[in-house]
Amino acid sequence: MAKILYFDIESAPNIGYTWGKWEQNVIEFLSESHMLCYAYAWNDGKVKVRTLPEYGNEKALVTSLWELLNEADIVVAHNGNQFDIKYTNGRFLEHEIPPPEKYQVVDTLLVARSKFKFNSNKLDDLGTKLKLGKKVTTGGFALWKGCMADDPKSWKLMAKYNKQDVALLRKVYYRLRPWMNRHPNINTINMDTLIPKCSVCGSTKVQRRGFEPLGSSLRQRWKCECGANQYTGLKGNLPIRPA
Repeated sequence: MAKILYFDIESAPNIGYTWGKWEQNVIEFLSESHMLCYAYAWNDGKVKVRTLPEYGNEKALVTSLWELLNEADIVVAHNGNQFDIKYTNGRFLEHEIPPPEKYQVVDTLLVARSKFKFNSNKLDDLGTKLKLGKKVTTGGFALWKGCMADDPKSWKLMAKYNKQDVALLRKVYYRLRPWMNRHPNINTINMDTLIPKCSVCGSTKVQRRGFEPLGSSLRQRWKCECGANQYTGLKGNLPIRPA
């Protein structure tokens, strides 16, 4: 079974001196950003959160995240390509932690941008639009300040906020999944191509839906119970590929 990891990180801001508020150069950093916590879930499992106070130092925290990423076949994150994954890689590099084993990425933000025309592709707005739920209300930047001041109530709310992000992320992923043309092929990850299976969700509940012209040949069309369209050549049923 493919190991799918859903994750989301929260980080502390940079703190520095500036001469103003708009488009300013930083005169001097007092402290640079660091990871506060991360939440994660495996496949359909329970959402869990790991925080900086739990580990005592950032290296221990990010090492625990490295161990998860090192096991993952597929990583799902919202804006993961531009933020969560790059930010995490930067923390690995700074703490002299080697790259984890290679994994494939599904960025739900990129899927939403490429397939739909919503007014906003933020996770909270997608959750609301698709009637899947909402993010936890934080009260704004005061929550981050409270965590940096080691306020227990702030850390409790931050953990709740982070966990809900991953719970909502997974729901959004499932709703968007049938539309993902470039979803990683579950069958090749599982090394299981003996019977027709959906390459997106791995289900065997796929149905033939006729043929579609492709240049000078035809290809078999399939439909999965998850909603994904799949195609294969006339000479074989496998591997099934996303539309």
